[in-house]
Amino acid sequence: MYWISKTIHRLGRMQHRTGILLAVLGPGIITMVADNDAGGISTYAQTGAKTGFGLLWIFIILVPMAYYVQEMTVRLGAVTKRGHAEAIFEGFGPFWGWFSIFDLALINWLTLVTEYIGMTQAMAMFGIPAWITFLGVTALLMSIVLSGRYWTFEKITLFFCLFNLVYIPAAIWAMQTGNVVKGWPAVAEGFYNPRLAMAGGFTGAALITLIMANIGTTITPWQIFFQQSAVVDKGMDIKDVKFGKMDTFAGALLTCLVAAFIVIATAAAFYYNHDTSSGAWKGVDESFTSWRDIDSAAKAAEAMPKVMPQHGWGQWARLLFAIGLFDAGLLGALCISLSTSWALGEVFGWAHSLNRSVREAPWFYVAYLLMLGSAGAVSLVSSIPMQNAITIFVQVVAVTLLPAALIFLILILNDKQVMGEHVNTRWQNLVNWAIVIFVIAMSSAYGVSVLLGG
Repeated sequence: MYWISKTIHRLGRMQHRTGILLAVLGPGIITMVADNDAGGISTYAQTGAKTGFGLLWIFIILVPMAYYVQEMTVRLGAVTKRGHAEAIFEGFGPFWGWFSIFDLALINWLTLVTEYIGMTQAMAMFGIPAWITFLGVTALLMSIVLSGRYWTFEKITLFFCLFNLVYIPAAIWAMQTGNVVKGWPAVAEGFYNPRLAMAGGFTGAALITLIMANIGTTITPWQIFFQQSAVVDKGMDIKDVKFGKMDTFAGALLTCLVAAFIVIATAAAFYYNHDTSSGAWKGVDESFTSWRDIDSAAKAAEAMPKVMPQHGWGQWARLLFAIGLFDAGLLGALCISLSTSWALGEVFGWAHSLNRSVREAPWFYVAYLLMLGSAGAVSLVSSIPMQNAITIFVQVVAVTLLPAALIFLILILNDKQVMGEHVNTRWQNLVNWAIVIFVIAMSSAYGVSVLLGG
């Protein structure tokens, strides 16, 4: 009887903890999956098409990097009950507070442009004009944030997160139809055998730009602001920190897993379907001139039927890439605009919560709409080549501006007056400062390579 009673007690505790975990799940997964945004999808597509599996090892590094950065926002939000912008103003004063807000607003707006670019390019594959996509998406995004409460927003957003998984079957089909001689063992080798000398002359500044773009689309300043504000708006407390960390780790693992599958899909479809020295295709549609033409996720999607003609898999892969690209842009636009509105509300003292109506928090929603409208307008007037150039440029800018946001975050997390017993441990400080040094080193290497003409 004692054994039965103890088992029932353990099951009850497990059920209780599972219930808490499911209730807490959301901010971490949404933040991470939304970071596989339209710009990110295009960056991963280029990485696979132009370098094969040679840079897959990056994602082994990016999982802990993303987790250790974002779990700090969980602790900070749960302990202080304040958003990140407010925490910087209180901890470092107005000068650095305004600096951080300007930093955030600039990179958020630029990134939002890439989200609209991704969505308009995705819908163009179905013959829908860009201006219709712009109006429809903006109306949809506004309706989601006007849905009434944070919990409603979170459920809707988590539903859209599921569409991020469409790249997994696309990668499997590409591997089945491509010319990858070693098959999946070649994929595995990409994770443990780093290769820095790539086909097509990807060395020096070009290679560093590509690596920085992959880092910049996985760890960004807006994530720090968004997840901390989401933790506060959701009402998470100190007792929820443990489960918030689980949520964050699950999100980091999921986002890097999907990113790796995007690289695998485009590598198998394009990189291994051509002769790397001449660029000629191996027995597929010659109308697509070269793997070097893949400079966006939309172009990768359009080319899929040409390099994967077997059993119509190329058409299915094209459809999945288009759906995934649109969904990525939608999630990114939703979260990036919201992180800006939250931050501005904290700084200017506006009501800034999804739990408030338009009448209660008018400027919060006005700022959200202005971000959407202005960024979407830029995507409408720019040419396709310009759009593709903007997409990679924004990812590089993001990683260049990242150290400032990370330094503020680490310093606050070491303030005992603010964090109490939840300050960073020695190990957390070691890891997070290593991340800052790594990002600064990559940015410096990029600058030197450009200056020296590398």
